[in-house]
Amino acid sequence: MSRAVEESNRRMLRARDAMDRAYAQPLDVPALARIAHVSEAHFIRTFRATFGETPHRYLQRRRVERAMFLLRQTDRSVTRICFDVGFASLGTFSRTFRAIVGESPTAHRRRGRLPAAPTCFTMSWTRPSSFGEAPDGRG
Repeated sequence: MSRAVEESNRRMLRARDAMDRAYAQPLDVPALARIAHVSEAHFIRTFRATFGETPHRYLQRRRVERAMFLLRQTDRSVTRICFDVGFASLGTFSRTFRAIVGESPTAHRRRGRLPAAPTCFTMSWTRPSSFGEAPDGRG
């Protein structure tokens, strides 16, 4: 692997780490591109080439993964969880959740508490396996 590719990967990892740390905060492409020290268009292209999905899609998936956990491990309302994980609209949250998980947030909650297991196993077992087109058409 060339030095240029390694440096590009490091920059994309920095931006993805920022998304992982602040998934519930409003994040936009210009801010993430600044973290990676590249233009917005280059950031989107390179992020997708590096991780296999766009930054927007990655962020939605991370938010939904967190919501999946909160739905099954807490008694917070679906609306509260929606806002806690960074969605600004219950409708968008529900639509996105269904597109990623294949069921509504309420149906997911009905599955009950997660079994006691190391967090790494639980995350692996409950991680959505695929992600279709975003409900709003953005990639």
